[in-house]
Amino acid sequence: MSDPTLGLYDTTDLRNAAKQRLPRGLFEFMDRGHDDEVAMRDNVAVMQSIKLHPRVLTDVSVRDQGITLFGKAQQMPVIVAPTGSAGLAWHDGEIAIARAARAHGIPFTLALGSMTKLERVAEAAGGPGSSLWFQFYMWPQRKLSHQVIARAREAGFEALVFTVDTPVAPGREYNLKNGMTIPFKFTARNTLDVLAHPRWLAGVWLRYMLTTGTPRYQNFPQETQTKITALPMGRSSNFCADITWDDVRELRRLWPHKLIVKGILHAQDAVMAADCGADAVVISNHGGRVLDAAPAPILALPKVVDAVGKRITVIVDSGFRRGADVIKAMALGANAVMLGRAPLHGVAAAGEAGALRALQIYRDEIDRVLALLGCTRLDQLTRAHVAMP
Repeated sequence: MSDPTLGLYDTTDLRNAAKQRLPRGLFEFMDRGHDDEVAMRDNVAVMQSIKLHPRVLTDVSVRDQGITLFGKAQQMPVIVAPTGSAGLAWHDGEIAIARAARAHGIPFTLALGSMTKLERVAEAAGGPGSSLWFQFYMWPQRKLSHQVIARAREAGFEALVFTVDTPVAPGREYNLKNGMTIPFKFTARNTLDVLAHPRWLAGVWLRYMLTTGTPRYQNFPQETQTKITALPMGRSSNFCADITWDDVRELRRLWPHKLIVKGILHAQDAVMAADCGADAVVISNHGGRVLDAAPAPILALPKVVDAVGKRITVIVDSGFRRGADVIKAMALGANAVMLGRAPLHGVAAAGEAGALRALQIYRDEIDRVLALLGCTRLDQLTRAHVAMP
């Protein structure tokens, strides 16, 4: 009999398995942070410093971690965050993760920088039980961005996630050192590294080359669409330094479904998002991959909830390595948590089965921690369960 755990028991196992299977340059692009990676480390350290107060002698024999998000019931309080490198981690990796999300009854967010066309993802992973969201950045040529948004609307995506925390390209010097740039720098180190990972070479890269050719950013407008080797990894979008709240207002006019603003760390910005017509905000520091001096989003969560929690939906991401971390956010007032690295590591390790396993790990941990706190439902959690540092 096959092992349903795949030998993967926590998110550290997922990360180690992905690291073993992927070439170094690709793994570091997926996994690492920005500058000195202080924000990425702080996301985890701050999360670990937050403690939970359990209550005992409560019947917790029947538990339910389901929530209702935007009027739609889902089986657990998480959302798969957008990760543009999923299609390089595994052939059609976006579809694999989307199917895993559908199996667990949670939303999947497709990144603008994905290798798979949004229409293919909708066709392969949509349907009953699915909830597909689309994430994008604004181009300086607004009409190009609006074209992509129209495609997502026609394909049936339920929510638009506007990422606003990256007006300029991040540094991420390790991509340059690893030759993940334009033109691609074939060095003895990275060539040998790719050859030392034959499963990835054959199962991902050569499979693309023999079928669809060199992977491209398939969701970019045709005018800007390029092969992934044509621009530096992580700097492949035409970043827009002049985005303002007027862009959110215009998106509200153009987009008929749920509009989510991602990259909020200040309560007043959350208020502005609500005033501009957004249905939700995502409190995020981009997983520590943009501003290295940014605070851990979990610290901003209570202030944002107090400011807009009665008006719009509040989601949070960055640093959620355990089910207990998700519980902390829910107790502090979040409506849901976005998970990025763990599903990405899972798909890199074992495709759809790995992504399924990643989400199952969180499901099991959330269920267990809920019981250990003396709760049977997430709506029983309050700030009284949390001890902030």
